[in-house]
Amino acid sequence: MHGGIIVGYQTMDSERLLYDINELNHLFRGSASVETLLNKAVETVAERTQSAVCSIYLYNSEKRELTLRATRGLNPESVGRVRLKLGRGLTGQALQEMRTICVSDASRSPNYQFFPGIFEERYNAFLAVPMARGLSRMGVLVLQRDSDHCFSPSDITALETVASQLVHIIENAQFLIGIHETPAEPAKAVPAGLKFVKGKKAAEGFAYAPAMVREKQKSLALLASHDPGKTYTIEDFHDAVARTERQLEQLQEQVEHKLSDAASLIFAAHLMILKDRDFIGKVVEMIQAGGNALEAVVEVATGYMRNFLKSDSDYMREKANDIEDLAIRLVNNLVSKDDETSAHNAHIVVTRGLFPSDLLKLSSEGASGVVLVGGGATSHISILARSLSMPMVIADNHDLLNVPDGTPLLIDAEMGNLFVDPDDEVLEKFWARQRARLTLADQKKLMKPETTTADGVRVRLMANINLLTDLKVATELNCDGVGLYRTEFPFIIRTTFPSEAEQYVIYRKLVESMPDKPVTFRTLDAGGDKILSYYHDIREQNPALGMRSIRFSLQNKPIFAEQVRAILRAGAAARLRIMFPMISSLDELHEAKEVVRESIELLTQQGIEHNAAPSLGMMVELPAAAELAEEFAREVDFFSIGTNDLIQFMLATDRTNEAVADFYLPHHPAVLRTLNRIARAALKHNCELSLCGDMAHQTQYMPFLLGIGIRTFSVDPIFLLRTQQAIKATSVKDAEALAQAMLSKSRICEIAALLPAPPASAAQ
Repeated sequence: MHGGIIVGYQTMDSERLLYDINELNHLFRGSASVETLLNKAVETVAERTQSAVCSIYLYNSEKRELTLRATRGLNPESVGRVRLKLGRGLTGQALQEMRTICVSDASRSPNYQFFPGIFEERYNAFLAVPMARGLSRMGVLVLQRDSDHCFSPSDITALETVASQLVHIIENAQFLIGIHETPAEPAKAVPAGLKFVKGKKAAEGFAYAPAMVREKQKSLALLASHDPGKTYTIEDFHDAVARTERQLEQLQEQVEHKLSDAASLIFAAHLMILKDRDFIGKVVEMIQAGGNALEAVVEVATGYMRNFLKSDSDYMREKANDIEDLAIRLVNNLVSKDDETSAHNAHIVVTRGLFPSDLLKLSSEGASGVVLVGGGATSHISILARSLSMPMVIADNHDLLNVPDGTPLLIDAEMGNLFVDPDDEVLEKFWARQRARLTLADQKKLMKPETTTADGVRVRLMANINLLTDLKVATELNCDGVGLYRTEFPFIIRTTFPSEAEQYVIYRKLVESMPDKPVTFRTLDAGGDKILSYYHDIREQNPALGMRSIRFSLQNKPIFAEQVRAILRAGAAARLRIMFPMISSLDELHEAKEVVRESIELLTQQGIEHNAAPSLGMMVELPAAAELAEEFAREVDFFSIGTNDLIQFMLATDRTNEAVADFYLPHHPAVLRTLNRIARAALKHNCELSLCGDMAHQTQYMPFLLGIGIRTFSVDPIFLLRTQQAIKATSVKDAEALAQAMLSKSRICEIAALLPAPPASAAQ
């Protein structure tokens, strides 16, 4: 491949493998419209690949039809006119079969379809790569050359990489094409107030800031009525558009800088709408017809929102949020000339619910904390909030949604308390506790280089990594390695499945941060409460017991194999460990191991550097796995006990359901005996054993866990010092005696009486 950008995996570094995503991002930001963006994309790809023709076809799933949307090399009048039903022509065949099609003489192919007047007859060398958002078809990227310059295997690999990167931009272009205005009724807000709410902590921390009720903030009608007497001109509108675009680009850069693994162009949809001729044009038309700019933005935006909300696709309905967010920014920029990039800056956001991408946006905009009203936080939202250092409290009090914006709120997420307009006495106690909190530098001074029990037994203390930002604390506190990298977060926070190339870049950064230390990758643990918003092939009444984790991966082996290859490549020279989640049978384990074996074989054949001998292990988190612990211990290199799901499934208690929270008991006798049984099996068969669930940092359980023989723990980095101090305060001899006493009891109350109180910790 010419042009110095893509030459295949063998000689390309990780940054180049992403087809210079920053360049595509800048191309995207500089585009004035969807059409301009697509035209620049085909121009760039054609030039870099030295191809006579480059075309982009977008797919309409309702019509099952492809439409030519941009081309370089064919008759430009064919754009928008050339249409192919799914499966028709080589292009339609590539998308239907979801495979790359490369032929040297296209006109002789039995599926070739001739279109008069587009002048493609002389370009017989043909290469078509389908573009998909996970399992959803999006379009096809096509290259054509004359017969003397056929496409090589390295050309195919290169174009597949290009196509995977174009998906991020094209998915936004796709949902903008063909949108029509339909009016929608604006929402209303109701003011109210209250004083104190006893909630539940979701992510620890403190915050004191003005309230911003997200539902009221999102009421376009309310914003439009702020100053009904003022008229805003077309010049005001264009100025607001320019400032909004500038703000969004700054926010995107902040996210990319702060969360390199999570920066999936989360503001891309907003920017695409700003470049959409239909959206901007309708607003301009209404203003030129004598309308107020502010009212025009609201009316056009609500029309778009209504259109999306009528869709049968959950994914498309969620896009209404992007329209609403953008419209609010435009309205705020019309009524205020302050060039603020941060709609939620230094506020505590009160809201009914959040997607992971919402939480990322709040973090990038400088929100101080979050109050989730009604119901429990899903575990992945809580974990993500901890990684973002975002204090979060769950409060089952819907009156909070009526608190006036700007009301001072105090979040005490250590206790789960929320104070509304707190008095001086409450504030003084808060500031005193804040002064007592340890900084990272303080924790580093207290953290010992090795973790040992009170009687000198060595214990390995490893880190759970959710986002790459967790690595700063983990490395500063000198953990013993990564005991669990939750690979699902780059999947959850994106709008589509990340490609192998994208995953490789993320995984490589993780590996490089832990030289000479073990790094454990848990393969995709999607499903249950870890929802992929863009995957809607399955509707489940009980998703916790449905198509999730290893079942999902084995059901979608191309996605699974891409992830495994990315892990193997990233861990080429590392102490690499690959761990499979939610294994329930030896058959599943063997099938998962076979995917790893096949991936190693393929990478070897391709001459791509990789780790050919990773340690393979499994999560033990199902009663079925516990029952077969001895058989599994003979088959894997290591166990990692996932207590969160193990407790949930053993006790039939949904850990995200507030109504049954009191039944979720780690010290239930059945749970303790199961943990002991797993530990015995691992020790008997010389299978490495660790524990990575929440029990690892709940210090009252540490003596029991040490007492049954567990010597490796993996916790979120913020809990490293606390956990080390709990281990240091425990002797193995005493722990073994306590564990035996607890195992002998059959009643919960008897075990609870034996549980030690959490030790005082300087980390708290």
